[in-house]
Amino acid sequence: MSDERTPEAMASAMRAIEAAFLLERGLTLPGATEVWLVRHGDCYEGVAGDDPGLSPLGREQARRLGERVRRLPHAAVYASPLRRAVETARAIGPDVRLDDRLVELQVELVDGRVLPAESPDDAAARMRAAVADAVAAHPGARVVLVSHAAAILSCLCDVLHLDAGSLRLLPYYTSISVVRVLGDRRMAGGLGDVAHLEWPPGGD
Repeated sequence: MSDERTPEAMASAMRAIEAAFLLERGLTLPGATEVWLVRHGDCYEGVAGDDPGLSPLGREQARRLGERVRRLPHAAVYASPLRRAVETARAIGPDVRLDDRLVELQVELVDGRVLPAESPDDAAARMRAAVADAVAAHPGARVVLVSHAAAILSCLCDVLHLDAGSLRLLPYYTSISVVRVLGDRRMAGGLGDVAHLEWPPGGD
């Protein structure tokens, strides 16, 4: 009886496992679309108004994000129409496509607590539709969607088949979470990556 645990057989098995997760040698499988879900930069330092723009810290975060994203080919940048998301997206480039479905989860402030005013299923559905339309418009490419923390979490829970609110993760400002899509298959990649914020200012 032959031993199926040869190096060649093991390598072939690992390649098959990677392909099942839409990966090939650590990169997105050819033909799959790579969706970058990006949270906007900080806007809460000296916040003013119902639709605040980026704070000075947020502008620096967005600048670093832009430097990182521009190093890689990407087909399009989409953003929530809220100012903090649009300003973050424009740090990547001037051509930004607005999508109302990328707005933050609707919430209410009750006795100093933030409570959802939109059902998790509704939020996941609109985010799912926004991702699906971006994938359909740019098959096999990389697209960037600038959104908001709770909306991104709704999308990630949907992809990971987790109950809403069960993912113990707060996407930090300008963090990148990756979803790979091919046909009806959706796989999560990196979650909440902020490597660009760890670089020294102006560093490579």
